[in-house]
Amino acid sequence: MEVFALNITNFKIDGGAMFGVVPKVLWQRVYPADENNLCSWALRSMVVKHDNRVILIDNGFGDKQDAKFFSHFHLFDGVGLLSGLESIGVGPDDVTDVVLTHLHYDHCGGGVLRDGGGSYKLQFPRAKYHISRAQWDWAANPNAREADSFLPENILPMLDLGAVSFIEEDSFLTSKVELRIFHGHTKGQVIPIIHHDNGPLAFVADLFPSTAHIPLPYIMSYDVEPMVTLQEKEVFLNEALAGGYTFFFQHDYYAECCSLVKTPKGIRAGESFPLSTFLAR
Repeated sequence: MEVFALNITNFKIDGGAMFGVVPKVLWQRVYPADENNLCSWALRSMVVKHDNRVILIDNGFGDKQDAKFFSHFHLFDGVGLLSGLESIGVGPDDVTDVVLTHLHYDHCGGGVLRDGGGSYKLQFPRAKYHISRAQWDWAANPNAREADSFLPENILPMLDLGAVSFIEEDSFLTSKVELRIFHGHTKGQVIPIIHHDNGPLAFVADLFPSTAHIPLPYIMSYDVEPMVTLQEKEVFLNEALAGGYTFFFQHDYYAECCSLVKTPKGIRAGESFPLSTFLAR
């Protein structure tokens, strides 16, 4: 098994939106904001090579939206999706599986291209795009609060072009790539767990956007069922602590991975480190 991290880009969005009901005086102690209340975030994907498959987990914003859309995110740095893949020797035709944690625009937009004639095509033409059935059905009939996060041009072409493979329940994509389904952030979010020889590695997506979100009450304003998120976090944290999981963060600008520790105030982030440190154990 080989595992790689790709930091597609970094971006900035409002800190209050990312920490929900937690007051700024508390969250800014652990995750700083600038004078405009904007915090810096990463947008990472992961590539797993296992059982003769090349698995890409999430694929970023893509580039189909206009400048006004991207002006809200203040994009900076990052390696880009295709150039990042190229740096690890992977081309679009090499990807056999795309696992989409969910269908919000920053997680799935890079899987579909629009050509010069306005037609859509797959960025990864040989791949199956794995999406939970619950998330697909949810995105097809979005509520008013979440509708702007589900862009039809990112989602519908995957089905029209015959690429979608639905995840019906918790399952394994390969013998060491587990897919778990959660419902608090959005219905049917998939959390991949990579059962590596160095220990379980959880791609925690928007269940835990950063180390600062490990305390139970730290839940994003974007979550549609925050009380469900609260319960899911508590159960998963206890499992992860007992199982020696390493968390891989999709959005934490400051930490790529962390361990977990038990403290008098509950489970918290332990040591933070890059993925390379985990792989070198």
